[in-house]
Amino acid sequence: MGIVKISDRLHEDLRLASQAMARSVNAQAEFWMRLGMLAELYPDLNYNQLKIRLLKAESGSLKEWVDELDQAQV
Repeated sequence: MGIVKISDRLHEDLRLASQAMARSVNAQAEFWMRLGMLAELYPDLNYNQLKIRLLKAESGSLKEWVDELDQAQV
C-alpha cells in the first residue's frame, strides 16, 4: 500500500462523495480510480456499463482487465 498525494480540493470532493455514497474516503477514491481505469480501457462503454463491469470483477486487477480486453480483440 502506498500514499497518493492529491489536492485539498479533490480530497474535499472525495470526503463529500464518500459520505453521500456511504463509503470510506479510501473506498471512494479506489472506486473512482477503478472507474477511471475502466473508462480508459473501454471508452465505448457508458457509466452504467462500467459500474456493472466493476461489480462483476470486484477483485479484478488492471492486468486481468487488460488481458480480457486483449482476448476480446483477437
